[in-house]
Amino acid sequence: MQIVLATNNEDKIREIRNLLDDLPVTIMTRDDFLEFPEVKETGDTLKANAILKARTIAEFCDLPALADDSGLEVDALNGAPGVRSSRYAGENATYADNNRKLLAELEGVPQDKRTARFRCVIAICWGGEDIETVEGTADGFITDESAGISGFGYDPVFFHPVSGKRFSEMSLEEKNLVSHRGQALQNIRTAIMERINKTRGL
Repeated sequence: MQIVLATNNEDKIREIRNLLDDLPVTIMTRDDFLEFPEVKETGDTLKANAILKARTIAEFCDLPALADDSGLEVDALNGAPGVRSSRYAGENATYADNNRKLLAELEGVPQDKRTARFRCVIAICWGGEDIETVEGTADGFITDESAGISGFGYDPVFFHPVSGKRFSEMSLEEKNLVSHRGQALQNIRTAIMERINKTRGL
């Protein structure tokens, strides 16, 4: 079985590969194709965007495709940046741009009011309308400054109380054990194995 990762984000590719590489499937990425489209995230929910990306790439490659959409929901900002997390500071914003805007928006907000959660929805399109979705969440709070050198996105400002670390202070393996994407990937692993066993008649 071959599954295409429906993303152009190298950071996501690395995290997804880390949790799926041991499955009896061939994980393919944009590097395996001469052309690979950039799918515009026009959905108004994480689930809608994940399905849109998975379906588009599955149709383009004529192979099963897996996509995720993740967002940071900050309670003091009424759930923002949410579905617009990657574009919070503008369409071409960098990770640093988004973090600076977030910290500016939360300036003066006390720590006990800076609660937040990461949410991830993963969709896998097996072909046509045969689509499965799973979710994962990670609760924490937003720090008052960036720190750490690992991870990406909002990891430098997201503190995970259970672990006692920011996501940016964790190794890839540590983060995948507790993160929103790690949880969702564990759930999609189960779905993939069920599909494999079904095709094998098990």
